[in-house]
Amino acid sequence: MSFNVCTRFEGSDGGPQPAQLRERIRNWNQLAGLKSNILYITLINMGLPKPNKIAGINYIAGLSSFKRKLVKIKLSANESALGPSPKAIKEYNKVSRNFKRYPDTTGTSLRKVIANKFKIEKNRIILGSGSDQMFEFICNSFIKKNDEVIVPEYSFIIYRIYSKINGAKIIYAKEKNFTISVKNILSKVTRKTKVVFLANPNNPTGTYISKKQLTHLRKKLRSNILLVVDDAYFEYLKQKDYLSGLKLFSRHKNVLVTRTFSKVYGLAGLRIGWGYASKEIINTLNLIKPPFNVSRPALFAASAAIKDTSWLKKEVNHIRKWNKILFKKFKEMKIATNESKTNFLLLNFDKVNISSKNVFQKLAKAGILVRAMNLYGIKNCLRITIGKSKENKKLISIFRKILNV
Repeated sequence: MSFNVCTRFEGSDGGPQPAQLRERIRNWNQLAGLKSNILYITLINMGLPKPNKIAGINYIAGLSSFKRKLVKIKLSANESALGPSPKAIKEYNKVSRNFKRYPDTTGTSLRKVIANKFKIEKNRIILGSGSDQMFEFICNSFIKKNDEVIVPEYSFIIYRIYSKINGAKIIYAKEKNFTISVKNILSKVTRKTKVVFLANPNNPTGTYISKKQLTHLRKKLRSNILLVVDDAYFEYLKQKDYLSGLKLFSRHKNVLVTRTFSKVYGLAGLRIGWGYASKEIINTLNLIKPPFNVSRPALFAASAAIKDTSWLKKEVNHIRKWNKILFKKFKEMKIATNESKTNFLLLNFDKVNISSKNVFQKLAKAGILVRAMNLYGIKNCLRITIGKSKENKKLISIFRKILNV
């Protein structure tokens, strides 16, 4: 279990030296790991102000558990298989000659490109440092202590992190066969419910709910409950009964839709995303948005990336091709997996004679990093990002050796 570290400082003079403090912190960490998932450390005699106590959740990134030099193939963070568009790289390099300039505070040119691309209103778009910052803005603007936030049973952890920081109580809605249940979400609504977060398709399960189900959810929620729809993986999905949150709710006043450049566009390292909502909601979020929250290179690279439709198509076709291949290969190896509609698969090892922890370690030893699901509360499972063709072939080969098939 991950635990958040909250510090409390007291005193002024004659305190322990840094080495002693580090030793004490290590000891306290070990102790807290046995007793609690929230740790309050007292650093004595440092003469610093006392910070607020924050009951949060630490986000553990895909490379946090291993030394980078050991990782040859990283399939843990749902990053783009083919990487960014060459045109985006070219634009980034061009802008890099003039790093001394501040970025446009509102990203006007990029918002215009986005508006033209998706036929939406420019002044209802807000840019952020990844779509993560959209969730932060929402929680900081609309959530107060003791409000309730509903999330699917298995969902992106960032929703919970920012909600808890703002004092909300997290309410989990059970899923059905690793798929979001609208019925169960609605059953969790109370007078304290303030926000409902969901991704469609969902992370980490890779499943989706239909446009009919999602529309029904918004219809049945009270008007003063904000629905946040995370469209992070929508580009990979092409099903007749599916529509993105943006297409479904572009005219609604109580829905915020988020998009990211980190997945299909391959710009995860630049940290850029955006949100779309009513003018009232966007104006509220702009009140707390930092003036320079997105860098100039990110703005220009994102603009070039979104215009390069041929590269986007190449990435999507690659993912769809390998999604089918990997699903078939894992099925042959008796590994249970869902027919994912995204750039990753969720694997379950209940039917094979080996645990997900053991598989994770053996893959890591072979230089392949995938994502353990214990932090998400999904037992005996691993999430695997679809990589380049060469990486996927290597992954299959290593799996065969691990399972001796």
